[in-house]
Amino acid sequence: MIKHTLLPASEFVSRRDKFAAQMEPNSVAFISANKEVTRSNDTEYSFCQDKNFYYLTGFNEPDALLLLIKIAGAQAEYQSILFCRDKDPMQEVWHGRRVGPELAKEAYVFDQTFTLDKMDEQVTSLINGVENVYHCFTDVDLNKQVDLWIKQVASQLKMGKRSPTVKFDCSDIIHELRLIKSEAELEIMRQVNVISGNAHQRAMKYSRAGRFEYQIEAEILHEFASNGARFAAYNSIVAGGDNANILHYTDNQEELEADQLLLIDAGGEYAGYAADITRTFPINGKFTEEQKAVYELVLKSQIVAIEAIKPGMTFARLNELVGEVLTQGLFDLGILTGNIDELLKANACKKFFIHGLGHWLGLDVHDVGDYHINEKRQQLREFKPGMVMTIEPGIYIPKGCDVEPKWQGIGVRIEDNIAVTESGYENLTVNSPKTIADIEALMQS
Repeated sequence: MIKHTLLPASEFVSRRDKFAAQMEPNSVAFISANKEVTRSNDTEYSFCQDKNFYYLTGFNEPDALLLLIKIAGAQAEYQSILFCRDKDPMQEVWHGRRVGPELAKEAYVFDQTFTLDKMDEQVTSLINGVENVYHCFTDVDLNKQVDLWIKQVASQLKMGKRSPTVKFDCSDIIHELRLIKSEAELEIMRQVNVISGNAHQRAMKYSRAGRFEYQIEAEILHEFASNGARFAAYNSIVAGGDNANILHYTDNQEELEADQLLLIDAGGEYAGYAADITRTFPINGKFTEEQKAVYELVLKSQIVAIEAIKPGMTFARLNELVGEVLTQGLFDLGILTGNIDELLKANACKKFFIHGLGHWLGLDVHDVGDYHINEKRQQLREFKPGMVMTIEPGIYIPKGCDVEPKWQGIGVRIEDNIAVTESGYENLTVNSPKTIADIEALMQS
């Protein structure tokens, strides 16, 4: 039985406290919700909240706006203000219930709440006399609106009003906060990993020659939704045979064939948090010798990387470790040829391992947070407890490349979700088989 946990309002209040503590005195921050997006004519895509806004509010309706106002001279004192849609019985009959400002103030613990129609009047009043403005520079629509509010206040200079003059990108603060997960966040990420791991097990059991990639995808989505992860965190990759050598293959249209591998990269989203898991397995339940050799090499490199994770480690060093394992292994298999010392020095495995080793994970699949990349494109940021990342080495040998035909068409990636702890790591991906013995046993059960 999967335990379902939601974050309490106190978690979001704590995040706003931390954000406000980094604001300059006499400042205001604007963070906006997403808008609904039209899919076709008068239908919309399923709503997905702006992750920065969600991180600070937990509020999951469109069109809302959060203001944080830090009083001049105060070290921590600030006000939190939410603008949201009003209760509207007619709209709610057609489109669903709204929280409304009164309940939002109580349930989400804001100091003040207003309806959207009060926004212009209230904001121009609230920012009068404020020196600094924080907002996400990538939010083009909000940028234009903030500039308009500032101009409206500035136009009343002769009446004694004073508008903000300095702008800061609030993304810098939010992204650093989001990078370190709390224990409550980690618990949700454990749960979405269990849900997603069960989906990968279901896919393994259901896969066989003659079925189509989209049928396997349907089984995965069914498992997600049946266990509370109503949406996939990203478009699922279900890639049979040579399709696995297309890194972001999402057509998922082709028929599965015996003696091929099936690469599935799929993760659910629960309470806003993503899982990102990849498994590769034989469609008929039994690895060939060539498939087994490549798979065991990728798995060995992944284990080396995961076991090295601890505070102070970097992606740059993990990439070095994985590069050594994969280059030596590809040489031993005869897929790489030449002088082994030169191959290792050149990190020659990158011919077949063509993407990064991993990325931050959280509210976004490719989550926010600086990697501290240097001029050599090395990721030098040291890991800290609470960081969560993927570790996903792979080997891709497409048909038609310059290796022996027996290797061609093999694509293998193995991906787990790893949290950094005080003394090492925690593998959140606990229930998705990845050893050859476990995969074959599950598929033949």
